[in-house]
Amino acid sequence: MKKFLIVGLGNPGADYVNTRHNIGFKIVSQLAEELEVDFQERRYGKLAEASIKGKKLFLLKPNTFMNLSGKACRYWLEKEKMPLENMLVITDDLNLEFGTFRLKTKGSDGGHNGLKSIQQELNTNKYPRFRFGIGDQFSKGKQVNYVLGEWGEKEREHLPERLEKSRALIKSFCLAGPSITMNEFNGK
Repeated sequence: MKKFLIVGLGNPGADYVNTRHNIGFKIVSQLAEELEVDFQERRYGKLAEASIKGKKLFLLKPNTFMNLSGKACRYWLEKEKMPLENMLVITDDLNLEFGTFRLKTKGSDGGHNGLKSIQQELNTNKYPRFRFGIGDQFSKGKQVNYVLGEWGEKEREHLPERLEKSRALIKSFCLAGPSITMNEFNGK
């Protein structure tokens, strides 16, 4: 059975639950709910295991905080003997308008500390990542407050539809592969 590691990036703790920076956690939580699986405390994070159409999915929410996300990714890739191309990292992106998707199979960390940690731990930038746009509606010097801030009213209104599409993107990545998924979802 082909295995996939789906890693939602975020920070553990109640203070971060509804923040923009935790969109990765929110997406994998919603996917787990849809697939009717629960997260269990495991090494380096909370893990839920699910199957769809003959594929095994390991949904991971690292508990290492964003800056050390790479430790959790490396551990679970090695433990489950998965190839790097079967890992999908879900993260927020300031450079994309709210709700815009960008799936890539490699690339820079773009200044994102979670991606930077993963790149350092895996010693490569050639791994799939799904960037969820959070926009850049903040004034100079307020980036941290914006990223760690809660969603605005307009964002909350559109979030359910974007989360549904995010789950569809992940399933497409696992079932149809990155090329078809990029063509269908990127920029939308």
